[in-house]
Amino acid sequence: MAVIGPALLLSLSRSRALLWLTVVLLVGAPLSFAQPNTEPQLEAAYLVNFLKYVDWPPSNRNTNTICLFGRDTLGPYLGSHEGRTIGGRELRVRRINSPDDVANCQVLYIPDVEEARIGAVLRWTLGSPILSASNSDGFARSGGGIELLRNGGRVQFIVNAETLSRHGLTPSSQMMRLANRIVGSER
Repeated sequence: MAVIGPALLLSLSRSRALLWLTVVLLVGAPLSFAQPNTEPQLEAAYLVNFLKYVDWPPSNRNTNTICLFGRDTLGPYLGSHEGRTIGGRELRVRRINSPDDVANCQVLYIPDVEEARIGAVLRWTLGSPILSASNSDGFARSGGGIELLRNGGRVQFIVNAETLSRHGLTPSSQMMRLANRIVGSER
């Protein structure tokens, strides 16, 4: 039978301790540092990033607000972003259900489960610098600002340049290059 010396025993103990610490750190890491891996998480990340890549008309607001209409599908995923500073403004997430609620929204998300009410909700934003977004099929062609496309675990987007312009919004050239498609103007 082999005899394990004190140096080997100490080395094994350090290896086990290091392995245990690595496992604890990996398993216990906060989810906010994890990469988005579900389509709703990706959609939420896109909404936050749109705030960085779209210019709004000058204003004295001190927050960027993402508003969620109707049956909320992204709230749990946007919650981890709330309170962060984006473009020098604190990010807020609100749920809305009426035209009176849209006044302080910069982004208005309408989930595909609310497809029957999209036209009415888009009318609430007329004349306001509000970026409308949805994962509903045909949203951009129907006058929405940005349509999120789900495709095999990936999310892409279509930009309706005419709608954004009509609302006084200017998407960055980088955002336009990343778009899957642009409707309402020549690419």
